[in-house]
Amino acid sequence: MIDAATIAFAHRLADTAGEVIRPYFRRRIDIDDKGGPKGEVFDPVTEADKGAERAIRAVIDRERPEDAILGEEYGEKAGTSGLRWVLDPVDGTRAFINGRHEWGSLISLEKDGRPALGIIDQPVLGERFIGVNGKTKFMVRGIEEDLHVRPCARVEDAILCCTHPYAYFGAEERAGFRRVSEKVKMSRFGGDCYIFGLLAMGFCDVIVESTFKRWDVAALIPVIEGAGGIITNWQGGDCSDGGQCVASGDARVHEAVLKLLAG
Repeated sequence: MIDAATIAFAHRLADTAGEVIRPYFRRRIDIDDKGGPKGEVFDPVTEADKGAERAIRAVIDRERPEDAILGEEYGEKAGTSGLRWVLDPVDGTRAFINGRHEWGSLISLEKDGRPALGIIDQPVLGERFIGVNGKTKFMVRGIEEDLHVRPCARVEDAILCCTHPYAYFGAEERAGFRRVSEKVKMSRFGGDCYIFGLLAMGFCDVIVESTFKRWDVAALIPVIEGAGGIITNWQGGDCSDGGQCVASGDARVHEAVLKLLAG
């Protein structure tokens, strides 16, 4: 169990990130490319990403210096408490620099190597999803509600979401994704971490992703599982290290999607 003081601290970290990020949204800002030599995938980063992570790290270092930290922009810092904060302050930087709201701040707390708390925060909309201690809540404008995925027994009745199947999938992965997308009732692309919150709310049924890093997925696991959903790799195993990821609201459709992905 994660105690109330630690949960409150996690909320403060999300608040801290939002304060840094909001002034940069829909502004003309400098964009750097972390993608490396020409021809690699464009991997943008801005001062919103970097400044928010620096701010979060400063709070952790000051108030919980025994905790470890892993962040997308500034790497890993060892700790002694058995707890590690995993940070991606702007998950969906491509959407961010495009002026779209489908991005969020991801904050996770791992306990003994397993994500035990996860926050998806959209600081411009004022929306926050938090999964912890087996439950997921949605918070907006002072209102809180428990979230639950919706039932969906058949792939043919499912709504499928994915950030971008062509930018992040290899040839074999695209073939597997195509088998799923040809079966479902409807597909929607775009969304990054935000679509995982929508799955927890019961507005879609399946999400298929790949090329995740640990900071991309750690916060999503408690949010999906706390709402009663399932999140695994494409083989049905643990996805907390990143790589391929499938999230579903219903175990029946999850099993069917895994079979389609495998061919």
